Amino acid sequence: MAGKKNWYFADGYLPEKVNNGEMEAHEALMLFNPSEKDIAVKLNVYFSDRDPIKDIPLTVGRERVLTIRLDHPEEMNGAVIPPVTQYALHIAADEPIICQFGRLDTTQNAMAYYVGVGHAE
Repeated sequence: MAGKKNWYFADGYLPEKVNNGEMEAHEALMLFNPSEKDIAVKLNVYFSDRDPIKDIPLTVGRERVLTIRLDHPEEMNGAVIPPVTQYALHIAADEPIICQFGRLDTTQNAMAYYVGVGHAE
């Protein structure tokens, strides 16, 4: 099966919210489950200046994509990542999945979409 059970993204930094057009600055985590069964996931968030938030439970449905907006606590079971704070992610899945991390930065007139390269094992 495609994917890995552990994924790491080291460069999290929620962009500042500014009113600079129709699109809202954010970061998102995309989890893809190509298998034929639901997969349980634990999301861990690490910071440079505070204790981590560990074991945020998520479920990725079979043959589904789950996208988590990291600036929306309701999508992370109430966990809050403060804006303009350095953080890193560890995704631990029961079965192999495929993960991607992205940032939409609208703090400039020319918005930018950034895809963070992760490490998987």
